[in-house]
Amino acid sequence: MRIATTIFLTDETIRPVRLAQELEQRGFAGLYLPEHTHIPASRDTPAPMGEPLPREYGRTLDPFIALGQAAAVTERLRLGTGITLVAQHDPVDLAKQIATLDHLSGGRFTLGVGYGWNVEEAADHGVDWSTRRALVRDRLALMRALWADEPTAYHGEFGSVRASLAHPKPAGGAPRVLLGGAAGPRLFGEVAEGADGWLPVGGRGLGEALPALRRAWEDAGRAGDPEVVPYAVRPTPGKLAHYRELGLPEVVLQLPAADEPEVLRTLDDYARYL
Repeated sequence: MRIATTIFLTDETIRPVRLAQELEQRGFAGLYLPEHTHIPASRDTPAPMGEPLPREYGRTLDPFIALGQAAAVTERLRLGTGITLVAQHDPVDLAKQIATLDHLSGGRFTLGVGYGWNVEEAADHGVDWSTRRALVRDRLALMRALWADEPTAYHGEFGSVRASLAHPKPAGGAPRVLLGGAAGPRLFGEVAEGADGWLPVGGRGLGEALPALRRAWEDAGRAGDPEVVPYAVRPTPGKLAHYRELGLPEVVLQLPAADEPEVLRTLDDYARYL
């Protein structure tokens, strides 16, 4: 089981280059970064992690620029988003960013996708909250058309693209897509329809959820098994042993949004799990 990490990188934390080098040197498998373009100061949406909203949420670095720096100074470290708020992006631009990062990193990128929780943030991007899930599915399909080997047109409910010359292509075809969200029939149907797996935050209740996800996967006619990657996990030996027993390929451990000395101390502590 691969041991990756995630962190809220901000203008006040360890820098991406230094973190990426330390992760690869120690043998960690990957680095996933979250995304918030901004946090409106006047907000009615309750934070799912509790109030007050942690300071780092309003200070996050752009994940693609930060991951580009990480890619440039590493050779093996996998790179991912946890998650990208696809509804808040122009899909043509986002497809180009993802393809470029995957191409330059030699196929090391994973696209973690989320529907979001902050209504006010999404509204500033012109997102209708009631249709955001359909919008995300539509934009993923449009991006896959741009990543296709041959010029491929896409006409969707929310957007379209002509058959186009769109290079570079992702290094290994379309990148791995993991869909975040709470367990349930609706999410599992969406994973089975348009993703490679599930990115559950915290990883609680997986023993009960996995059979339902696999049934949805089979009902959709998908071969093999969905990838399940517990995300933002606070590790304990028992928890990681449980994930191994479930046959999970990867787990993503939460690092503190802190300065370099504190992050490196945490990496030294987590290294015992490698």
